Amino acid sequence: MPARVQDGRAAVLGSPIAHSLSPVLHTAAYAALGLDDWTYSAIECDEAGLPGLLASCDSAGPGGRPPQTHPRGHGPGGRPPQTPPRGHGPGGRWAGLSLTMPLKRAVLPLLDRTEPLAVEVGGANTVVFAEGQRHGYNTDVPGLVAALAEAGVTSPAGATILGAGATACAALAALRATGLAAVVVQVRDQARAGDLLAAARRLGLAVELRPFGSQVRAGDLLISTVPAGAADFLAKRAVDPRARPSAVLDVVYNPWPTPLAITAAQSGVVVVSGFDLLLHQAARQVELMTGLGPAPLGAMRAAGQSELARRASLPAR
Repeated sequence: MPARVQDGRAAVLGSPIAHSLSPVLHTAAYAALGLDDWTYSAIECDEAGLPGLLASCDSAGPGGRPPQTHPRGHGPGGRPPQTPPRGHGPGGRWAGLSLTMPLKRAVLPLLDRTEPLAVEVGGANTVVFAEGQRHGYNTDVPGLVAALAEAGVTSPAGATILGAGATACAALAALRATGLAAVVVQVRDQARAGDLLAAARRLGLAVELRPFGSQVRAGDLLISTVPAGAADFLAKRAVDPRARPSAVLDVVYNPWPTPLAITAAQSGVVVVSGFDLLLHQAARQVELMTGLGPAPLGAMRAAGQSELARRASLPAR
């Protein structure tokens, strides 16, 4: 299958974004696929700057969409568009973008076409420029399913999710794919769980909200979507047979292992890292943006692990 575009450019957007491992993973994939003229970078971009940045990518993307300002303007507060900095590659055309927080939900009204899964989840983490249009996808869901399956977790008896953000919504869809019809979600503020509950309704899942920090049901698959440190309190509980999960997926990948992951592994619990999720969702992005597949998981994994080891060896700041 031919590459979607020659001399392609891609990037990950978010705020903050300097820590992202995505450039390492995608660049390794391009090298393994022989796409020597492709580049991938990280661009600092918030919700206000997203419409203008997308418009600037349109003008240099495949399909010849002319430069324009999105009908919704530059975003909240009338801020000017954030444009991609120069120097990402020698004249390459934009093939796609990876999106992290806070952009996964904000991008939906800015897309021309959105796959049904991203609509159900309520967020897109991938934009592909094709035929003069912006196509939105969610690769977090298949990434979660693949990361769990790789660890042998395919049919959990039950599941508990920590958090209610965009990744938690993707986790709902992944759990539906494993056959679950009901999920427990622990949240700090139930009043802020509206987006998650709406996603659950679209997905046809029953959700039971519980206070953050509640005891996890023994035997559940535990998926933590909260930032580093927020789930550390569960580390001590993971050794209690009455609240021991059958498997743990912690979306944190740096620092790794987390206290929860360490204790769970020591107790014989299957542990899946945030790196595994990042790797598999990035692999699907590579396939969507380049038109080539399958993505070279081995090369991507080796490059990511090498970079994480390098970062771990750096003096603490």
